[in-house]
Amino acid sequence: MSKTTSALAARRSFLSLGLAAALAPLGLARAARGPTIEVWKDENCGCCGAWVEHMRAAGFEATVHDVADLQAIKAANGVPASLQSCHTARVGGYVVEGHVPAADVRRLLAERPRARGLAVPGMPPSSPGMDIPGTPYEVVLFGTSGNDRVWARH
Repeated sequence: MSKTTSALAARRSFLSLGLAAALAPLGLARAARGPTIEVWKDENCGCCGAWVEHMRAAGFEATVHDVADLQAIKAANGVPASLQSCHTARVGGYVVEGHVPAADVRRLLAERPRARGLAVPGMPPSSPGMDIPGTPYEVVLFGTSGNDRVWARH
């Protein structure tokens, strides 16, 4: 191998290593991202926006769709009328209805029960996004092969 060829090979190796070092943080950033959650809400709902921020603060990557007809979204996702709230989301193949805490969604994704998803019916004042402490509420696991059941109490 000539000196010129050897110098070019060394230079290419150096540039390759430099490029790999420069791109490594991008790969780590992608790997560090949390689950992606897709949310459908009314554009004028402030508490829904606050819930999305709660999920982002917990590491979820949120995509938000402002829609006029939430009932169509709820029906398409099999959310029973008795469990409905002000927004509907999908994450990891599950439905998340209403102000479900991020920790409960993470548990759902870790345990992977046979169910359609989780719901916090209505709009409990102390749930994430509402943030008025003092009112207990329940998170319901729904669409199970048996009966719906309480997943968590807050």
